[in-house]
Amino acid sequence: MKRSDRWLSPNLRDMLAVYLVADPEQTERDLSDDVEAALEGGVTCVQLRAKNLPDQEAWHLAMRLREQCRRHRAVFLVNDRLDIAIAAQTDGVHLGATDLPPWICRWITGEDFVIGYSPASDYGTHLGRGADYLGVGPVYGTHSKPDAGEALGIEGFVRRIKYAEEPIVGIGGITPGNAAPVIQAGAAGVAVVSAILRADDPASAAAALAQTVMTARG
Repeated sequence: MKRSDRWLSPNLRDMLAVYLVADPEQTERDLSDDVEAALEGGVTCVQLRAKNLPDQEAWHLAMRLREQCRRHRAVFLVNDRLDIAIAAQTDGVHLGATDLPPWICRWITGEDFVIGYSPASDYGTHLGRGADYLGVGPVYGTHSKPDAGEALGIEGFVRRIKYAEEPIVGIGGITPGNAAPVIQAGAAGVAVVSAILRADDPASAAAALAQTVMTARG
């Protein structure tokens, strides 16, 4: 199914504004309940990150979250696993530095598949050829991804995205209280995990983040 046949906005930057990385290991509640609340609160993009789930469980979860995102007109992606993303008929995939290169995935999927890429270094932004957007971080310190590396800070974030042509999503330790500088530095959006999944009220947390992002963009 082509992107033009769906509801997907031709302006992907807008769809990346408030981005939830949905990891079942980062919540004690049912993940789909948290995702539903976050979508109601204003999340515009959801990425399923389920690194330790068996393939069938990951596929079933992806199918469920895909339907939730479609009802809310949000983008839905799968982390790393191109096969799960294709099998679940998601909107796209998000790749890391050790995954298949974006240009190979583009060759497999065609132009109507959203591909995100996380460069592992300043030079790595050049390796994102074929990606629709780049996820860059960790901007601040984070505990939800142990292998994320040392925090870039806003200065390091600006340095890493300086020559990138793709829209940028900042990730890593971002909250409603510190998201504005990331947007003001040039990011199209911010991605969070614990700021929503570990909040007492995921809908309110998502709404607060959305308000911060929209104010900073405005």
